[in-house]
Amino acid sequence: MVSVESRGKHLLIGFGFEAAGGQGAAHRITLRTHMRMTGSWHRYRTGESWRLSKRRASVVLETEAAVAVCFDCPVAELLTDGDLTRSRPLRTLGPDLLSASFDYHAADEAVRRLRALGGAPGTRLVGEALLDQRATAGIGNVVRNEVLFMEGVNPWRPIAELEEDRLRRLVTSARRILAANVHGSRRVTTGVDRPGASLWVYGRAGRPCRRCGTLIQAAHQGSLARTTYWCRRCQPSP
Repeated sequence: MVSVESRGKHLLIGFGFEAAGGQGAAHRITLRTHMRMTGSWHRYRTGESWRLSKRRASVVLETEAAVAVCFDCPVAELLTDGDLTRSRPLRTLGPDLLSASFDYHAADEAVRRLRALGGAPGTRLVGEALLDQRATAGIGNVVRNEVLFMEGVNPWRPIAELEEDRLRRLVTSARRILAANVHGSRRVTTGVDRPGASLWVYGRAGRPCRRCGTLIQAAHQGSLARTTYWCRRCQPSP
């Protein structure tokens, strides 16, 4: 193993191999995995029992000291350098919000891509658009629900109705949430790292809003029917 890199929700693990007989340049191959809603990586010591059945293992990586197992992974493929360059899922990714090189130029590009999603520019609903990895890479369902609440944006508003500054705040706030939760086992957006208190709206349908007491709403949204949570008072309809 020579490298491990994340691009949005894609994990890229690079391996180097010497040419047959030790002659010529080393070759490189990359394992691309995408967890979607089911996959997970586990790490074990050599000889340690796995927490899930071996039948559910999609990828197994072994060294003398440790074993990494990817369970229930719907996307796992080996790519040459040429394949990596041509990979459509990777080529079409928007700016990666967790990239060290993300700057105001990348934020401008993310806003431009958000406006361009769907038929006519700006007609797509913001709650759907934030999950589209072609606009911004890295935002998942928890983060998009939380950032829309924190910025007071109704998820059912079309992109065209949102000002440039509002879209930029959504992008930069999402980046801040992702960066703050990179090393934690529990996602925290409220500032309270405690079970049942760490999130504003996600998973809280029918419970009172932490800010105003209005009951949190929930509904499926978009072609993937992802569950959207929002507060009607804190995130008013246009």
